[in-house]
Amino acid sequence: MLSETAAADVAARPDRPIRTGSLQRLRDGLRHRVAVVADDATEATAGQTGASVEPNAPVVGCRTLEQVAAIVEQPGDEIECDFQDMREYREAVKLADAGGKRLWIAPPRIMKPGEGSLTTKIAKYGAHGLLARNLFHVAFCRREGIPFLADFSLNATNELTVDWLAEQGATRVTTSFDLDRDQLRRLVERTDPSRLEVVIHQHMPMFHMEHCVFCALLSPGHDKTDCGRPCDRHVVHLRDRIGMEHRLKADVGCRNTLFNAVPQSGAEVVHDLVRRGVGRLRIDLLDESPAEAIRVRETYARLLAGELTGTEVWQRLKAANRVGVTRGTLEARRDPLAIL
Repeated sequence: MLSETAAADVAARPDRPIRTGSLQRLRDGLRHRVAVVADDATEATAGQTGASVEPNAPVVGCRTLEQVAAIVEQPGDEIECDFQDMREYREAVKLADAGGKRLWIAPPRIMKPGEGSLTTKIAKYGAHGLLARNLFHVAFCRREGIPFLADFSLNATNELTVDWLAEQGATRVTTSFDLDRDQLRRLVERTDPSRLEVVIHQHMPMFHMEHCVFCALLSPGHDKTDCGRPCDRHVVHLRDRIGMEHRLKADVGCRNTLFNAVPQSGAEVVHDLVRRGVGRLRIDLLDESPAEAIRVRETYARLLAGELTGTEVWQRLKAANRVGVTRGTLEARRDPLAIL
């Protein structure tokens, strides 16, 4: 563009003779100006490239008020909450507001006929939005004009589901836990990756059931009307055949979820997901203390900043956790004939 401008300027004044020395100086000046602009463009492009791949701080999913109080002091703009006692959401909203964080809160995963008032009550706590776990929540948020994130339980395993949920108004769509590493990559390639939220650290929920172990074993009652809510006072783990103790939690509807004792880390796929433009990465806490929550978050933040590799993060988490850590569904596909 600079050369064309200079040529036009010269062409507009044909009656003025141009000395050889002047022409050479003009050429040299143009070369210098083009070089400067090229350098500026390179720097700008580099800056833009850095900004495009520079990930946002990971969003942390908290399950206790103590975790929220710790994470709200850390860098980042969002927190997600899934509390057993939904009355604690009120205090979580206050903590998030004081810390300048957007807070997304989760209604119960299962909604049966007649239970819609629970979602209405939770929405009144004044959080930024809801973590939609089922289609009732999606319809509720659309009707009430409430921002929402589509959680993993909506089972977004393909681009059709992701696109449909985005059309319903989901700010982001959490990818399904049924996807392995290769399937997750293919999903990212087939939809707008900025819409996606991928959980990169969690205790995998192994099953969600109507039967309440707390009521059955720790109360003379029969259901939530007369059990006395022992789930609010007791911590329960179920021990499996190899001695692993898996955490059991109840929700406000008295449904129980059993979480794997061993946390799953997708640290080794994080940089690939960021390069592909995934919108947000999430860390889901379980029983971590505030100090442990901060340590886990900082470890992944250093990974996103390029200070640690995925393998280093995985090794650190394995060393810090007494039961280790697993790659789980995000493990690289192995050749079944490799053992031969």
